[in-house]
Amino acid sequence: MTLSRTARSTVLAVALLSASASALAVPSPAQAAGLPPACQEALLETFDKFPVVDFTVPDKAKNTMLGEVLGLSEADQKVFTEKACAAWNTWATDNGQAVAADLDTRYRNAAGPVCNKFAKSSLATIKKYAPNVPAETRELEKLAKRIWKSSMEKLTAGANNADCRAAYDAAKAGW
Repeated sequence: MTLSRTARSTVLAVALLSASASALAVPSPAQAAGLPPACQEALLETFDKFPVVDFTVPDKAKNTMLGEVLGLSEADQKVFTEKACAAWNTWATDNGQAVAADLDTRYRNAAGPVCNKFAKSSLATIKKYAPNVPAETRELEKLAKRIWKSSMEKLTAGANNADCRAAYDAAKAGW
């Protein structure tokens, strides 16, 4: 059961970061212990590789994505392989500063509210950088896309603010 919980936490930290480089909760080092070494590194060091300053993920979006991750099947969790995580680590090290700068710039330039700033800046940055993520991470990316789409659909349906509803609806098509 620990591996399952660990893999789910890793999906959140790695797959969504590969999708949006967002600042989501990182599980403890003990939770990472059951993963391949490169996935442990990805889990524990990815946030350092994407040093955003202004970019923010609204709590509602974080919680919705976390709910999606917690519902992943064992089969979904198998995408966390040594090869995929090692490729991710290298890519994140090489591109993290540029991705973070792009996210911050887009976030600052997007119109409020925060939900719109998050959705627009995330999606634009994802579309810009996703084509350059290594082929070894494609299964992680597929999973991240499913999580993103489902999360945006739920956020659209649950948004009380018309601007947020429109932002999440526009973002659900993904990259």
